[in-house]
Amino acid sequence: MAGNSQRRNRRTSNKKGATVGSGGKRRRSLEGKGPTPPAEMRKGHAKQRMANARARQAAKRPVPRRGGKGSNELVVGRNPVVEALREGVPANTLYVQQFIDSDDRVREALKIAADRGGIHLMEAPKAELDRMTNGLNHQGLVLQVPPYEYAHPEDLSAAAFDEGEDPLIVALDGVTDPRNLGAVVRSVSAFGGHGVVVPERRAAGMTAGAWKTSAGTAARTPVARATNLTRTLEAYQKAGLTVVGLAADGDVELQDLEVLDGPVVIVVGSEGKGLSRLVGETCDLRVRIPMPGGAESLNAGVAAGVVLYEAARRRG
Repeated sequence: MAGNSQRRNRRTSNKKGATVGSGGKRRRSLEGKGPTPPAEMRKGHAKQRMANARARQAAKRPVPRRGGKGSNELVVGRNPVVEALREGVPANTLYVQQFIDSDDRVREALKIAADRGGIHLMEAPKAELDRMTNGLNHQGLVLQVPPYEYAHPEDLSAAAFDEGEDPLIVALDGVTDPRNLGAVVRSVSAFGGHGVVVPERRAAGMTAGAWKTSAGTAARTPVARATNLTRTLEAYQKAGLTVVGLAADGDVELQDLEVLDGPVVIVVGSEGKGLSRLVGETCDLRVRIPMPGGAESLNAGVAAGVVLYEAARRRG
């Protein structure tokens, strides 16, 4: 009887009292956890560790430079400073010696700097200017020119193609005189070119002298810097540009050159040595400028100007 009473009580409790259940755990366990995440997202997985390592390396890797920057430059002396300011050479600071004996040049430099805006005027003792210029005869005026921001060689051709034009680019090989670079920039601007390429080493850069010779055209004509000029020319060739080198012993005379109305790079060497061997071998064509007067060679600025004029004439 006792056993029957226990069974009866158990049945009764099952029907009337609260019972302990699973709390829905069994049902949720049957629903699944969704798709398995990729290995790179699973904590502790080898592929996730590798992905994290790659991300850390990418964060440490410096952002690639477009064309790089030059370095700060100082223009020293009253006449050079005034001429640089007149020609619109970029500047960020004009240093003036304390208790300087003011003359027309000093007053003009101060006026131009104030009128242009964006140029800080700093008064400094003579000893400080001597230290800055390594003892050069600064005459109480020192102009600081900020680093030039070079374009990347690919930017020049890309900009031309974006405008629906055939690129017309000048590359300089071994040209070390900044005045020649400035003259080439001026000619490229005058004849509708798309920019100038210079090697990173052993070549003239965009200094204050180059800016002055360009007569302000450097502000609208990009200059690109190439780590390796030969590889840059090869990249231009792959992009569809014809590379034409100027050489006194060239196989083609300028008037017979038929590629100037298309995408072209004109390579100009130094006045004394001409094109370097590797650059000369990379050129698709070597062209000579006829000189009835008997001159042996032209400087880089003049030679580039002659060819650019011919290119502009044909394109026009």
